[in-house]
Amino acid sequence: MPRKAKKSGKIKLKTHKATSKRFRLTGSGILVRTKGGKSHLRRRTSDRTKALLSEMVVVKGRKFIKRIKRLAPHME
Repeated sequence: MPRKAKKSGKIKLKTHKATSKRFRLTGSGILVRTKGGKSHLRRRTSDRTKALLSEMVVVKGRKFIKRIKRLAPHME
């Protein structure tokens, strides 16, 4: 059986799935993330604190943004 010919060109970019689930890109291009600590041990925390955990936070730091965009190149 003949071997398949090798394709030339760039390799396929793969998305780091954990990064794509944790971060979002807004319409204006700002990178946002959700807060952690929402999964368990929340009985003793106040309702206000739990409500504040649902907010989206803007990612600050040039290097963080650069790393996230490298891990998830097709993020929209």
